[in-house]
Amino acid sequence: MDVLIGSGFFVLMGLIIAGVFLHFVPIGLWISALAADVHVGIFTLIGMRMRRVPPAKIVMPLIKANKAGLDVNVNQLEAHYLAGGNVDKVVDALIASQRAQIVLPFERSAAIDLAGRDVLEAVQMSVNPKVIETPVVSAVAKNGIELKIKARVTVRANIDRLVGGAGEPTIIARVGEGIVTTVGSSEKHTDVLESPDDISKTVLGKGLDAGTAFEILSIDIADVDVGRNIGAQLQTDQAEADKRIAQAKAEERRAMAVAKEQEMKAYTQEMEAKVVEAQAEVPHAMAEAFKAGNLGVMDYYNMMNVQSDTEMRKAVSEVGKGRKNLPIQK
Repeated sequence: MDVLIGSGFFVLMGLIIAGVFLHFVPIGLWISALAADVHVGIFTLIGMRMRRVPPAKIVMPLIKANKAGLDVNVNQLEAHYLAGGNVDKVVDALIASQRAQIVLPFERSAAIDLAGRDVLEAVQMSVNPKVIETPVVSAVAKNGIELKIKARVTVRANIDRLVGGAGEPTIIARVGEGIVTTVGSSEKHTDVLESPDDISKTVLGKGLDAGTAFEILSIDIADVDVGRNIGAQLQTDQAEADKRIAQAKAEERRAMAVAKEQEMKAYTQEMEAKVVEAQAEVPHAMAEAFKAGNLGVMDYYNMMNVQSDTEMRKAVSEVGKGRKNLPIQK
């Protein structure tokens, strides 16, 4: 019984040791490398495990590169993996560039990958150009007519400028700017409609691909539509604005006139109040004059007679005026 227990313990310990050994020493991967005539030392694989690098992510791309005839070693692939790169995609890009006879060293391919660009897609775009369709660009000719233009830009990736070069949004923005400039310099919108290829020639002549990661092969005008009459609309808006300004000034003058009229009414009322006040003081002044002896009774009667005579003359004159205005009876 003790012998069986001891034998089982040793078998268990042997299995544990074998599992730990196979974990640190990927025998199957090492055999696959030998079968592909790729010499990778067993201690190199153990070192990858110790450095937390999955050996399969290095050995399998290495086998692929070796079969394609690329001069790539384990240290280059492992260093790129530790830097955060995609080893498998870099190797695929190198193979694709070699087949397309494009000069692409491993260092440049790794730099493009670490820069955040898809290096394999860039190589494929160098072989098979890509068509970028711009959004609808609105431009206005000198006669005020709006044109809505859509263009297709055929570009090819420039491997040498992929690191640090501008991307597709810059190409689209520059092409849109060129379209607006070309249409804006045209005297009539019909000139653009008659020869839309003039836009392509003008835009291509400006070297819009400078500083970008692409080379522009062609710019084709896909669609041209006539939009609004911007010039007439601007004139209408300007006339409406002038009308509102004139109305505001007229309203200001009317308000000033009303204020002046109110001011004159207030002044007239004030004068009338002063006249009434002065008339109210006349009896008091006459009484004071009687008391002081400055005004006699006869003087008062003479003054009243003069006033009555004046009122009578005024009434007679009013009656005379009324008779003159009467119609003549035959």
